[in-house]
Amino acid sequence: METIQHIQKKRTDNLPALFFVLRVALGFCLFIKGISFMRNMGELEALLTKSSLAPYSSWLAIVITWAHFLGGFLVAIGLFTRPAVVLQIPILLGALIFINRPGVDMGEFVFALAILILLVFFLKRGGGLLSLDRYFAQNPV
Repeated sequence: METIQHIQKKRTDNLPALFFVLRVALGFCLFIKGISFMRNMGELEALLTKSSLAPYSSWLAIVITWAHFLGGFLVAIGLFTRPAVVLQIPILLGALIFINRPGVDMGEFVFALAILILLVFFLKRGGGLLSLDRYFAQNPV
């Protein structure tokens, strides 16, 4: 019985570190995608132009790029985690709709779906114990 309690304690002690790693990895992926969009803005605009959002394609390309870039950074450091995630969710839902077309790699769809699931998880959970959100909540200026 003592061994089971020890295993359960170890498992719960390591959860904040696991959530920290997941949050940083999610933020890093979004940040890198923002950089990728900055380098290939024409491809993103072309993709948006082919959709029903064609009149807004150049504006949306800029918004999506900067939302990923800044939102990914904020998620990674755990500052304003929930607002940053709320901004990312509609973008990822739109990406899943655009990616789910014939001729598109299924790996991209699965990756976008995994990112969306992690975004919903961190929307519910917040930044966690190892985040700037928690630090500033515990240490008001």
